[in-house]
Amino acid sequence: MDLRKLKTLIDLVSESNISELEITEAEGKVRIVKASAGISNSGQMMMVPAPAMAAAAPPAGLVATAAPAAEAVETGHIVKSPMVGTFYRSSNPGSKPLAEIGQAIKEGESICIIEAMKIMNEIEADKSGTVTKVLVENGQAVEFGQALFIIE
Repeated sequence: MDLRKLKTLIDLVSESNISELEITEAEGKVRIVKASAGISNSGQMMMVPAPAMAAAAPPAGLVATAAPAAEAVETGHIVKSPMVGTFYRSSNPGSKPLAEIGQAIKEGESICIIEAMKIMNEIEADKSGTVTKVLVENGQAVEFGQALFIIE
């Protein structure tokens, strides 16, 4: 996707009432998200694999993030996010986390909560084992398929 087309798409999103636009083409995938009043950054744009465009500076007010080419290989079973939302380790602020490092968990047991569209969704372990790593910070935004926990 050429830079002029990308700039046009960004301008359309910023001037319209839509909050998110995702386009997939042969060269890659572009996702443009307009920030709402409650979000601290002014916008986010993710590009997957478009190495030539990653070097180009985005228009003012938008942050460009190129997806990593290869993630670090983790040992154990990776529990991934089934949705886009906000990750919470406990059901209530100040409560004990649902899953902690070193804790033995069973398949089907709630290990975290992801808030999506003001709905709290309990995420269950898809495998029994011991939590060896928590990969996401409490209150952090997560994407679909993002690694949350490692279970061995």
